Amino acid sequence: MKIKNHIFPENNCAYYNDEMGVLLYQTDCIDFMQSLLEMYPEGIFDMIFADPPYFLSNGGTTCHSGKRVSVDKGDWDKCSDIQQVHDFNLKWLSLCQKLLKPDGTIWVTGTNHVIYSVGFAMQQLGMKILNDITWEKPNPPPNLSCRYFTHSTETIIWAGKNEKTRHRFNYDEMKQLNHGKQMKTVWTIPAPNGNEKEFGKHPTQKPIQLLDRIVLSCTLKGDWVFDPFSGSSTTGISCIKLNRYFVGCEIKKEFIQLSLKRLDAFINHKKSNLDLFEGYIHEKRG
Repeated sequence: MKIKNHIFPENNCAYYNDEMGVLLYQTDCIDFMQSLLEMYPEGIFDMIFADPPYFLSNGGTTCHSGKRVSVDKGDWDKCSDIQQVHDFNLKWLSLCQKLLKPDGTIWVTGTNHVIYSVGFAMQQLGMKILNDITWEKPNPPPNLSCRYFTHSTETIIWAGKNEKTRHRFNYDEMKQLNHGKQMKTVWTIPAPNGNEKEFGKHPTQKPIQLLDRIVLSCTLKGDWVFDPFSGSSTTGISCIKLNRYFVGCEIKKEFIQLSLKRLDAFINHKKSNLDLFEGYIHEKRG
């Protein structure tokens, strides 16, 4: 399968749009990355964003809309063996590392349940840790037990492929986004709103604003971005919006179906707006 002059596997492809440069696979990311490495042993991606399982589905509860609800996300988010979790993180991170171009970077988000394992795995693999971002959610659910501080943040680690990586950082663009000041490592961004969940809900969906900032910070138009745990494909939406090419993997059928609706709707919206803009330009020139 060819897209933007690159060849990709045909098996398990759930979504393909050559015009926008979008590919989504319904498959296990480990299997997919191993097959892709056979095609691109020197790497292919400029940036990877990964939102791996946090393994926090342990029977606990949280507050949603004023009601006590379970924190369990699904079987994919359950694992009680710490070593098994770390081995998993080492495995998928090592494959991501190999698929990055020499100056490519990876962003991984997580809570305390998994992020320390991720950071240690990156160090074990010889990645170059560039920053750790604190994503602050301004309206977190209250802590019902009243025995802990209210959980209101997630950590995002930004790392280069290895110590030789000469990573891209679009400093001026980030400064402009931050009203002319250097952007700090604490980002206050609301959780996804109702519009972002128009076609359904993903239990760990990330806001488009968060992905936009990440993609804008370290890539250029036409760069290749990969998401091994695509979920509802927010990374794909951001790439379409910002004119980057996107490849994603998601194993759960229900999230693939959600992604297809979101990707189709956003592509149609962008093309419609583009047609209106081009028509306006044509009128003005006429």
